[in-house]
Amino acid sequence: MTDGSKSTPIWRVPQQARSWERFHRILDAAADLFVEIGYESVTTDDIAARANTSVGGLYRFFPDKVAVFHALLDRYLNKLRDLSAALHTQEAMQVPLDIYINQLVDEFDRFVIANPGFRTVFVQARLISTTVAMIATFYQELAQQFTVYFADLNPALEQSHRELIATISVEVACALDILAVSRDRTFQHQVLRETKKLLIAYLIQYLPD
Repeated sequence: MTDGSKSTPIWRVPQQARSWERFHRILDAAADLFVEIGYESVTTDDIAARANTSVGGLYRFFPDKVAVFHALLDRYLNKLRDLSAALHTQEAMQVPLDIYINQLVDEFDRFVIANPGFRTVFVQARLISTTVAMIATFYQELAQQFTVYFADLNPALEQSHRELIATISVEVACALDILAVSRDRTFQHQVLRETKKLLIAYLIQYLPD
């Protein structure tokens, strides 16, 4: 699992390169199947067959389908962590608020396009208590990064207030992201465009250019 998560992984972490290849092949197969026929309809037999491995090979890493789902979500969240880290380097944060928000939203959109299974996994993850906790941890990490950027824009703003508006911004943006990815691309673009406007209008009160 990730450093950002406090709990113990419910899957077995591979120790060798060959095992990692099979591990990711299983996750890739699961992602495709969750999109094609839905999480509830997929079985571990289906995943193993799509991944060209035996069910026993799957069980070496995952005790059940839920564990596969957890590991897949974890992989997506790790990719998003890498993306967010790249957008929050010291150099990257030396930009005005509107550019910052546009970059965040646009990069998320590109991530969704590059990872077709993310939409299905992210929506389904909101229905499982353990994966809800994983997402909540990720949101907290994002809010911490926002807080650092806000401190650069307005050092006079109290830390507790920066943390509050960062948390609100992340929760609002992520709620709208869930709405966006639940429908087709046209609707998604519309929601993301309005998300940019909403965040900029809210934050400009506290973080004037």
